[in-house]
Amino acid sequence: MTTSRDLILFDLDGTLTDSAPGIMESVAYAYRTLGLEVPDAATLRSFVGPPLHVSAPRHGVPEELLVEFLAAYRVAFVDGGMFNNSVYDGIRNMLTELSMAGKRMVIATSKPEIFARQILVHFNLTDHFEFIGGATLDTSRSAKSLVIEHVLKNLAASDAGLPATNRMVMVGDREHDVLGALEHGIETIGVTWGYAEPGELEAAGAVAQVSEPLELLWHLLTTP
Repeated sequence: MTTSRDLILFDLDGTLTDSAPGIMESVAYAYRTLGLEVPDAATLRSFVGPPLHVSAPRHGVPEELLVEFLAAYRVAFVDGGMFNNSVYDGIRNMLTELSMAGKRMVIATSKPEIFARQILVHFNLTDHFEFIGGATLDTSRSAKSLVIEHVLKNLAASDAGLPATNRMVMVGDREHDVLGALEHGIETIGVTWGYAEPGELEAAGAVAQVSEPLELLWHLLTTP
C-alpha cells in the first residue's frame, strides 16, 4: 500500500449499509408488476451495487420494458424498500474515528443521489461527509467512473480543493467500485462484508481487502 488517505471515497450499498433486503424486494416487485418471472434469491442479490438498468437486461428484462421496470422498482423502493436497510456493525464508530482524525470523506454511489441523501439522513450519517455523490434518475450518470468524476469535479470547485490522486482511496464492495476508481487513477480497498462474489475484488484489482470495519480503519489511519 503506497497511497496516503487524505480523501476517502465511500461506496454506500454493501459498504456502509446492508441495503440488500429493500433492494431485493423492490426488484421482485418490479418483475411481478411487469408479469415477468421473479429470479431466485441469489440473482436478486446480484442487483445490489451495479446500476439497475445494467443488471435488469442481464436477468431477463426486455429492453423495451426497461423504463417500466425502473419505474416499478422506484415505486416499491420509495414506498419503503429504501429504508429496509441497516448500517453495518462498526461503521458508525469507524466514521467517527476518521472524522476525529481529520480525514475528508465523500460518498460515491451508483444509487440515485436523491435516494442516497435520504438514506444517509435517515441513518444520521450525513455529518461525516463533505459531499454526497450519486447517479442521476435518468441514468445518464450511473457508471461508477462517472459518479466519481462528478464527485471530484465538485470537490475541485470547493474551497478545500482536491488532493493529489495518490492521496485518494476508494472503499467499496464490488468490482465496479474498483474499476470505476481505476479510471481516475485511484486505488481501492475492497470490503468483504458486502455483495461481491468470491475473487471478484481481487480480480478487479483491489489493492487490499478487509473483513471488518476495524481493519478498514487501521488501513485508513496507518498508511502514511
